[in-house]
Order: sequence, then C-alpha cells, then structure tokens
Amino acid sequence: MRRHLLTSTTAFVLLLAASPAWAQSMDEGIKFLDAEIGDMSTLSRADQEAELKWFMDAAAPYVGMDIKVVSETITTHEYESKVLAPAFTALTGINVTHDLIGEGDVVEKLQTQMQSGENIYDAYINDSDLIGTHWRYQQARSLTDWMAGEGAEVTNPNLGIDDFIGTSFTTAPDGELYQLPDQQFANLYWFRYDWFNDPKNQEDFRAEYGYELGVPVNWSAYEDIAKFFTGREIDGQSVYGHMDYGKKDPSLGWRFTDAWLSMAGNGDKGIPNGLPVDEWGIKVDENSRPVGSCVARGGDTNGPASVYAIQKAIDWLKDYAPPEAAGMTFSESGPVPAQGAVAQQIFWYTAFTADMVKEGLPVMNEDGTPKWRMAPSPHGVYWQEGMKLGYQDVGSWTLLKSTPVDRAQAAWLYAQFVTSMTVDVKKSHVGLTFARESTIRHQSFTDRAPELGGLIEFYRSPARVQWSPTGTNVPDYPKLAQLWWQAIGDASSGAKTAQEAMDSLCAEQESVMERLERAGVQGDIGPLLAEEHDLAYWNADAVAKGNLAPQLAIADEKEQPITVNYDELVKSWADANAAN
Repeated sequence: MRRHLLTSTTAFVLLLAASPAWAQSMDEGIKFLDAEIGDMSTLSRADQEAELKWFMDAAAPYVGMDIKVVSETITTHEYESKVLAPAFTALTGINVTHDLIGEGDVVEKLQTQMQSGENIYDAYINDSDLIGTHWRYQQARSLTDWMAGEGAEVTNPNLGIDDFIGTSFTTAPDGELYQLPDQQFANLYWFRYDWFNDPKNQEDFRAEYGYELGVPVNWSAYEDIAKFFTGREIDGQSVYGHMDYGKKDPSLGWRFTDAWLSMAGNGDKGIPNGLPVDEWGIKVDENSRPVGSCVARGGDTNGPASVYAIQKAIDWLKDYAPPEAAGMTFSESGPVPAQGAVAQQIFWYTAFTADMVKEGLPVMNEDGTPKWRMAPSPHGVYWQEGMKLGYQDVGSWTLLKSTPVDRAQAAWLYAQFVTSMTVDVKKSHVGLTFARESTIRHQSFTDRAPELGGLIEFYRSPARVQWSPTGTNVPDYPKLAQLWWQAIGDASSGAKTAQEAMDSLCAEQESVMERLERAGVQGDIGPLLAEEHDLAYWNADAVAKGNLAPQLAIADEKEQPITVNYDELVKSWADANAAN
C-alpha cells in the first residue's frame, strides 16, 4: 500500500511543478487523504487524488470567496461542517461556513430567502419533502438545467448521479432533478432481538396469543406484542411494549407527516408516493394539480384510514409506553429505547443507530454486537401491497435562484465535494446515513454489518424502495407542515377526537390551497380544488378508476395478526440480492 501511495503521488508531483499555488493545495489534499480517508472510499488512491485535482482546478476562479451553507444538526452534517468544510477550504481556497441549526430553522431561512429574494445562504441542505414546493414555486434551480448550463464547468465528471439512491425523491413530475441527496435515513421497526428469542418469552407468548413471537407484519400483531411485554419483568425490571412521544410540539407533526398515515393504509398505491392520493391524504389531478385534502374533495386526510392511524397512535401511547412519553418531544424520546426497558418501537429513525451502538449501553453485548435489530415496519389494516410502507428523510442540496451565479457555483463545488465518492464511505461510517449505492455495497460495511442491527441488510434489500419522503402532491411544505402538530396535539391531549382533529386538519390544508389557487402564484401546476361530494361518491369514483383512496371504513380493524422470524426475513433479502 505504501508503495502505491508513493507511486500515485509521484505522478502528481510532475504536475505540481508548473503551479506552486496548486501544489500547496494538493499537498493539503494528500494530507487529508492520508489522515482522514485512507481506504475508506470506493475510489482507488489514484482516483481519489484525480478527483481532488479536478476540484482544485474547477475552484480556481473562486479562490478567496467566502460562502455560507446551512443544514440541520445531525451527526453527518456535523462531520461535514467540522471536518470536510475545512478540508475543502484548504484544498480549494474557497472559504466555507457550514452552519448547523435546527431543522425547523433551516426551513424558516429557506422560506425567508424565497419570499424576500435576499441571499441568506448560498446553498441549503433541506429535506426532499420540499420537492413539491421547489417545483411549483420555481425558485430553486433545476439541477438538470444547471449541470448542463451555468453549472456545467463546475460539475464533477465523476459525480455519478445514477449512484445516488434518493434521486427519485428529488425529481419532480417535469422530469427535472431539483435537489442532490446528501444523506438519508429511514424510519423502521426496532425490537429487542434477545427478548424475542428468549425461550420463556416465546413459550408464554404462544400460550397467550396462539402464534409465534416474531417481527410483526401488521399492526394487529404489533399491538399484541406491545400488550404482552408491557408490565412484564425482564432482568429485574418492569418493561414496556411500545415507545413514542406525544407532547404538543412541532416535532409531533413530523411523527405523522413522516408516513405514519401511509403505514396505516392511507392514500393510494404507488412508489415512491401514492397517486393520485398521497400519504398526506392530498389528491392531485392528471396534471399534478392538488384538488383536495378532505374526503369531501376526494382526499383522504380525514378518511377512515387516517382516523384509524391517529387513534392507534394515541391508544398505544397511553396503554403501552412509559408514562413520561406523553410529555416528550422527538429529541427527548429518541434515547429512551437505548436505556433498556422498551421491547419494541414501531417507528424508529435509523439516524439513531450511531447512538444506539455505543459501548456500555444496556442494549449492547460485550462483544460489540447489539441486543436489538431493526426490520420493516408493520402495516395497518387499510394498507395494501403496492403502497409505500414508511418514511425516508433525504437531506438534499438545493440551490435557490436568488443566489448569484458565481456564489452558487462555488457552493455547488462544496456540495459535490461532501457527497463525492472520495469521501462518502468515510462520511457514512461516521453518520450511518447513506446517499450512494456504491457506499452501501462497500466491503467495510459488509464487515461492520453485524454491529449495526440490520441497517446494512435493510439498505441492501429490495424492500428499501417502499420507504420514501413526502412527495410532490404537497404544494407548499412549510405552510402545510406546521398545521399538523397543532391538529394532532389536540387529538393527543384529548381536546378533540381523532376524527375531529383530522377534519380540522384537512380543512386547514384546503384553506391554504385555496389561497394559493386564488393568488395563482404556482401557475398551472398549483391547486385547483374539486367539487365536494360524500365519501361513498369519492370511493366509488376511485374504485372505478382502479384506485383506493378514500377507502370505506373497515368494520373490524383488528385483523388476523401475522409475525415472521427475523433471521428468515434477512435471509430472504440476501437471496433477492443474490438474484439481482
């Protein structure tokens, strides 16, 4: 290896002689590769150095420029801000300030820049949930046009768009790519593998429920397992069968906009999102114009599947979660499963994996392997094959048109650097969020997989495509998303029934869409609200067109419970991969 490093570096020395300034930068690049990357890359050392050379050459017109970018505060972005940004500056001479702020603050800054036209940040890493917003308002640059036009000279020839696993989420109905994925993580089912494989637990569960304790395929089985473990004594402590959070706080909205309703069976079939009705219950016409959210206009936000979803969340929180969970926010509830008293969680973000595998935790074995596993989320009684099954958060680079071209070009170089094949494997080991297929398949993750509780198996599985972010039916994510936590909070607190809360939410969503329609700011792809009819009318219309939503209420929502053996499930994924 050392000989290889000397040989490839020697080749660059011949190129450096003609440019002392570039030589100094490349020296910084080689130090960075030696100290930080090593063999943690899908590229050979020679190709890593070639990619750094390209960044250096492309950055020459922007040397000395100060740019500002922003992202939410998660481990992956902390690594970019603290390690990759300084390396990029040393490499290129472009001074990068990578701010880390709350997710809601990122959206607020983005919204302010869109409304004012003032260039607050030169690039944003914001969730792909805003894809419908970016497409309809046309204030974000189409990266398809950008890479062929004003950004062509600063687009890495080794970028490899096809290698990014999230581009279907950041491509609008017009076929244009509006955002470049930087990282993504899913919400999955989490459970105590050791408890589920304990012979006594298995025997007692079989005796009580008449079927095998295993990974729940549907909500009916999840509910049985939650009831079974709640109050059960394990290792000298009373444990709980479920974990969630319920405080009336903006993060409560994420809990539900992040595909909770689709897991229940809200909306229509379709990957990555239901069409014509998506997982928010918003319906669009054949031209992708939103026509309604309420059942009365053919939507599903307040339909039987959605009300069932909300009611289950409320009941399970009350009956099977620790009492303090009802007063917790997203961030407060996140660490609780790692404390060792929770048997399962139906909706757990894989972004917590890095914190869940720390040495010494009650949920870790002495050999560094976890006592827990992650698996596909169970689905509700209204769910049908062909529907999405969960959420993936896809933080993605966005260039607004209000950013001057030269500043956008410099920021685009940085965006490509932190997502490049040179650095992506190492970055993914730090944050355990993935953006590239080549990274997921890297040998280092095969080696590390036993320590990560199923994360790698999931991301290599064909099941992965059933998890997706908010889609393009949502015409204005910032305006609509803020309505959810208030409505759900009313249901969670008991101020309103689940039906009343969802009736209120869909009406408020339609009020926003009505204002957008009246203002005409989104042109011929903005909302165009439909006439109102009853549930029976719209269900019959959907069925006649081969669709589902809004579905009629199911009389018995406690379906036959189904479980699967986790080890057999993982084997089936491996077999599918081998066949591909």
